[in-house]
Amino acid sequence: MADDLLLFIISSPSGAGKTTLTRDLLGHFDDLTFSVSHTTRKPRGAELDGRDYHFVNQSRFTELVGAQAFIEWAEVHGNFYGTSISELERAHREHKRGIVFDVDYQGARQIRASRPDAVSVFVLPPSLEELRHRMRGRGVDDESTIERRFNNARAEIEHYGLFDYLVVNDDLERTKVRMRGIVDAERARRCRSAPIAEQLLRSLRSAR
Repeated sequence: MADDLLLFIISSPSGAGKTTLTRDLLGHFDDLTFSVSHTTRKPRGAELDGRDYHFVNQSRFTELVGAQAFIEWAEVHGNFYGTSISELERAHREHKRGIVFDVDYQGARQIRASRPDAVSVFVLPPSLEELRHRMRGRGVDDESTIERRFNNARAEIEHYGLFDYLVVNDDLERTKVRMRGIVDAERARRCRSAPIAEQLLRSLRSAR
């Protein structure tokens, strides 16, 4: 597993905006890539296999778990989701500086257990009323599914203490700027930029 990658975890209750914020980061930073998770749930709307998720059945997912192919996996809203180790290997092959994970708090905990250097952000809605409004506004779930997701949101918010950063998505454009700022700040940390500094020093020494 590539140890020099910035592992950037984004988590939130369903409907708080993490998918939109993830897409903005990927469009803004061309040296970031998205970790495409495996899931047993059915595609929604215009989702494509291999772009949004790797859609697999329960049997295939169980095989991958048995083969220890995942850096994390969990059951969420009655379906299984997992991040394969091969996604990190792909990011390294493509010479990316970082990889973005869209996972729940269970996945965040597992990634941090194996990679303590991973950076985690939890996106909060401004209120529970607004969260319910956004869930309904997506138009992809029936009312019973919305209620289940809304009730699960309380349990997810209770785990905010697992994360490095909390970002309230009260205004989408301002929240995009905040998220970009977190990525910039983390990439500027000495531990991540030291290889570049060392490379420059080597070039200076060889030029003497």
